[in-house]
Amino acid sequence: MTTSPIVPDPAALKQFDEAGYVVLPGMLEAPRIARLKAELETAIADDLKAFEEEEKRTGRPHPDRWMVHNAMLRGVELARMLEHEAMQAYFGHFLGDTCILYAYQTSSLPPHGANYSNRIHVDCPRLIPGYPTNLGAFFPLDDLTEQNGATWLLPGSHTSLDQPDEAEFERKAVRMIASAGSMILIHPRLWHRGGVNRTPNARHMLTIGACRSYMRTRFDFPRLIENTGSNILDIVGPIGRRFLGYNVRVPTSMEDYYRPPEQRLYLANQG
Repeated sequence: MTTSPIVPDPAALKQFDEAGYVVLPGMLEAPRIARLKAELETAIADDLKAFEEEEKRTGRPHPDRWMVHNAMLRGVELARMLEHEAMQAYFGHFLGDTCILYAYQTSSLPPHGANYSNRIHVDCPRLIPGYPTNLGAFFPLDDLTEQNGATWLLPGSHTSLDQPDEAEFERKAVRMIASAGSMILIHPRLWHRGGVNRTPNARHMLTIGACRSYMRTRFDFPRLIENTGSNILDIVGPIGRRFLGYNVRVPTSMEDYYRPPEQRLYLANQG
């Protein structure tokens, strides 16, 4: 038995075009959320231990506490998120089915704390009307509430190059309230600001950003995977490999450049 491919919901696309974001509930089931949280909490604990040792050496606080970069390398479930079917369907709608990963990190708020996102900002410097170059997908692993720091969003601001002043933002912004397991699509030009967690429990969320296949990414993921000895290519399939940039690698020698078509690093028809 085969299942039909996911087709983006026209109503969701309309809301995204108008507001710059849309919340799609029920995109992760409870058992999967639990496995993702377990892997993420292990990664955070390992990173915090390493950061503490670094801070003792340097005397400076680490800027990215409670944020895990390249989360796909930190667990099997975190890696499998690269091929999330609904995410890939929406990414493909906006950026084409050859789009690649720009960045995969997490946005966790510590108990009674905030993180680096607690400022009015956008996630992309470019604004090309009618031509998105990037798209973000957020997956909350805990319910997002006002109490635990749900992100503030300024609806419709994705069409403006001008940063809103504090007063305007405070007057018009809304909270990104969503249940655990939702997928929140956010336009990278939408002005937003992270909240403050006022509860005694950590609040976790995955953030996966995609870009068009010809663009540069935050990390050279194929080389990163090679350098770290990760087994992620044994976990993901063709969609994951494409999303990690394996279809658009740049030759490093004339021998690479003149490889037979079936062996080329930059495959044909990649956008």
